[in-house]
Amino acid sequence: MGSRFHYVAIGQGKEDVKEFGVYNEDLAALVQHLLDNDVTHVCMESTGTYWQSLFSTIQEAGIVAELCNGRYTKNPSGKKTDVQDCQHIQKLYSLGMLRANFLPDPLTEQLRTYSRHRLNLIQQEADSVRKMQKYLRLLNVRLDVVLKDITGHTGMAIIEAICKGETNPQILAAFRNGNCKKSEEEIAKALQSNKRPDYLFCLQQELALYKTYRTQIENCDDSIKKMLEQNINSDEVKKNLAPQQNHIKK
Repeated sequence: MGSRFHYVAIGQGKEDVKEFGVYNEDLAALVQHLLDNDVTHVCMESTGTYWQSLFSTIQEAGIVAELCNGRYTKNPSGKKTDVQDCQHIQKLYSLGMLRANFLPDPLTEQLRTYSRHRLNLIQQEADSVRKMQKYLRLLNVRLDVVLKDITGHTGMAIIEAICKGETNPQILAAFRNGNCKKSEEEIAKALQSNKRPDYLFCLQQELALYKTYRTQIENCDDSIKKMLEQNINSDEVKKNLAPQQNHIKK
């Protein structure tokens, strides 16, 4: 499996190896090649995300497709080439020496995609928060000292005001939420900005990114909720549920 080419071996001879591209028409030709040679089972190596489109195409054609871990398909000797690698996998699989990886059902796979994307968004959001803290410190605005979380009600209100050009510490401290443990006087002492325009610009940029990530996370949550509501009672989900056990009370 590769980013530009896929190699298929149906035997150990050089004539048994064919090269195909990665476009849809190439995947269709590859599958037709398998069908023409009465291939019923296919094994492929797990390499990044290159295998996924072909894997689905092969399955849709009624051919059993199995994905194997790359650590079990390494060519132990000689110079590694795509052709040799392809034939090596075919030989191991035909001898029953490869074990298929676990692959979730389609619904679980979709949920995993959403969840992984959501985690990535959360990590990017956290990175924006760290950078906001950095530029606040460079502006000598020490919200991180007086507030436990700068993205809480008080912190965000103050940051919003700073990004709009407000520099008066007393006015900024007045955005203090009633649940904040620090007094307005203590917060005002931490808001003596040096007013550097370059740091302020960077803070504005990071605040905009933070808001974008928050919106994307909320949209992702909505998509997950919608998917679960649509499929939670489906027959596909029910057949994968563990059978309920009746517990005897003692």
